[in-house]
Amino acid sequence: MGVLFGTDGVRGVANSELTPELAFKLGRAGASILARDSANTRLVIGRDTRISGDMLEAALVAGICSVGLNVLKVGILPTPAIAYLTRELKAAAGVVISASHNPVEDNGIKFFGPSGYKLPDEVEAEIEALVLDNCAGVPTPAGAGIGRAYPVQDAAERYINFACGTVNTDLKGLKILVDCANGAAYHVAPRIYEKLGAEVLPIFNNPDGVNINNRCGSTHPEALMEAVVASGADLGLAHDGDSDRVLAVDAAGRLVDGDQIMVICACHLKEKGLLEKDTVVVTVMSNLGLHLSMRDAEIQVVETKVGDRYVLEELLRTGARLGGEQSGHVIFLDHNTTGDGIVTALQLLAVMKESGQSLEKLAGQMERLPQLLENIQVADKNLVMSSPVLARAIENEEKILSGSGRILVRPSGTEPLVRVMAEGRNMDQLKVIVGRLSNIIKEIK
Repeated sequence: MGVLFGTDGVRGVANSELTPELAFKLGRAGASILARDSANTRLVIGRDTRISGDMLEAALVAGICSVGLNVLKVGILPTPAIAYLTRELKAAAGVVISASHNPVEDNGIKFFGPSGYKLPDEVEAEIEALVLDNCAGVPTPAGAGIGRAYPVQDAAERYINFACGTVNTDLKGLKILVDCANGAAYHVAPRIYEKLGAEVLPIFNNPDGVNINNRCGSTHPEALMEAVVASGADLGLAHDGDSDRVLAVDAAGRLVDGDQIMVICACHLKEKGLLEKDTVVVTVMSNLGLHLSMRDAEIQVVETKVGDRYVLEELLRTGARLGGEQSGHVIFLDHNTTGDGIVTALQLLAVMKESGQSLEKLAGQMERLPQLLENIQVADKNLVMSSPVLARAIENEEKILSGSGRILVRPSGTEPLVRVMAEGRNMDQLKVIVGRLSNIIKEIK
């Protein structure tokens, strides 16, 4: 990844690292590069509910219009809705202003190409180089050559109709709690589930600009887990700030993660003869229980590095159509070009309806082995990851596990963190291992 672009676009603290000036330059550079081979002069822009969204959107729009291109403003919508609308509106590109599951002080800018896919590394590198060169050579038209911004009044309705069309069953008889994370899905997710016939009880659906992901959503599902039990709902759904993820909660208040959702959907599709290549693509963070369940179902598992962009690359390379991450970022390529929390939830709900089984019973298809993850804040991720002391410590801990588990230490792609994960059958042993490795990482300077 480059200086500006990480694994998921350009991220940083809004108005400090991700400034309006930088957003303006990204608008100019991105528009000039992404529209140069297109007869279309329009770019789609959408955002989540963060207070910094207005500021960054204004700067991006100004940058795009300054090179003579027009902007279609779709407002607050999930990231996957922007990917869909970029295709639907036949735009030259799409832009999302969101930092997904990150805290409110962060924000991000991510581009989609005209087909709704994230940009290849080489195109991001080209945009980055132009920004760092202060957009030298980018045209600056005057008069009638300047672009304009147009609101798309029916953007939400278009996405709602699209999402509902991804399943062939209604949701009548299901009582669903929906945690909207005070984020981009707050006004569309409940409407989609209701339109298909479910009884919907939305929570954390009153964004005020600063409460996005605050003790709610897929990264903090505890409140939802309690509310599902208290309300007697059939299940709960937890989206994140930009709704590219979803986690589920069964009627007993137990969390059902992305691995389990993929197992449920993959086995159902395989049974119907609809699982392309009989293959699922996952990352190295997926639980060993997923691999065991897929082996029993005679479904091939392809493993990638952590990050939905790598899952997508492998899906396109292999021809498989289902893949994702334990975090609930699941890609159904038959329906959308990126992870879509609402579409994923609908596929899960459709399995429940078609099979007549509860989420608890469906989730039982996978035994989730104990897995412990700790995030350690560091000043220099590269320094930590290149430490020979850490490498030797990991090797020693793997010998202790003796093949009955695994250890994964990796840097976050979007935050100043190193993540330590250990997996095995003995949680007490995992706590000791993660504790020792975490202490070593904290001492590396």
